[in-house]
Amino acid sequence: MTDTSRRSSLIGRNLLAGAEPDVAGDAGHDGHPPRVGFFTDTSVCIGCKACEVACKEWNAIPEDGLDFTGMSFDNTQGLDASSWRHVAFIEQSKPLGRAEAAVDHSDVDVLALAAQGSGTPVGEAAITPTSPAPSPSADGQTGLRWLMASDVCKHCTHAACLDVCPTGALFRTEFGTVVVQDDVCNGCGYCVAACPYGVIDVRPQDGGAHKCTLCYDRLGAGQEPACAKACPTDSIQFGPLDELRERAAARVEELHRVGVEDARLYGHDPEDGVGGDGAFFLLLDEPEVYGLPPDPVVTTRDLPSMWRHAGAAALTLLGGVAAVFAAHGGMSGRRTGRRGR
Repeated sequence: MTDTSRRSSLIGRNLLAGAEPDVAGDAGHDGHPPRVGFFTDTSVCIGCKACEVACKEWNAIPEDGLDFTGMSFDNTQGLDASSWRHVAFIEQSKPLGRAEAAVDHSDVDVLALAAQGSGTPVGEAAITPTSPAPSPSADGQTGLRWLMASDVCKHCTHAACLDVCPTGALFRTEFGTVVVQDDVCNGCGYCVAACPYGVIDVRPQDGGAHKCTLCYDRLGAGQEPACAKACPTDSIQFGPLDELRERAAARVEELHRVGVEDARLYGHDPEDGVGGDGAFFLLLDEPEVYGLPPDPVVTTRDLPSMWRHAGAAALTLLGGVAAVFAAHGGMSGRRTGRRGR
């Protein structure tokens, strides 16, 4: 797309919300590669935290406490400036699936099973704690299941953090991702309040905002992000966003076909409140269960209309002030005329 055609395509559009088919092009990148992102299939996540370790190691992210809450095996607790990947552990009193506690699994090669990844047909895959059963057992017991999910920055199509940054520290890359430039960030925290997912945060040690970069340095060298490279089950999948969406839709259909009716996609829809996410998920329950907002909306969506209303109010106010001055000036003129006579 030429500069002229790009400018004409932007005229009259609300660039803070709505359809945005070419985020990198609209950001000024000519001849850019396809937009890339993450598809996280939580149905095969085993909670190993390899993604968390790989992310910290590659990006030299400082240690952030590793405190146990006493409520879960989740010692990361959430995303912040020093935790760019967070594996959630969610216990549920729901069926364990077809797993039986009395069965001896000592001969199972779990590493070989993990290496097969999520491409393994569901009928051939090993039964995991996330496999729902059709009904409780004969004694009425449903057992316990784990929901595990690796959360990350969503690299939104409409990134409010980028829109509100006063220094230009956040920018859109040629891959369609959103990155913070540490040496430009002034630590104002506007991005923290703007993010609808509560992802980005300011690190007290250096006063700057930090979040996942989708390993921008690795992408430039033709490599996949460290977390996806380290994931042993292929729960975290990286690639062109359009291909990932097709793959995710097929995976959901596959799960529905074998009776996993709760499987659904989150953040994949370009028509949602953030224009679709660059990192989206296959979930096995409602988004709220995973600590995700059910209907996220970019916080800057209504800024254009707010400015229009503010401008109209200002014009009305100025018109009222002008009318007062005009009326006052007319009265002063009449008084001066009477005194002259």
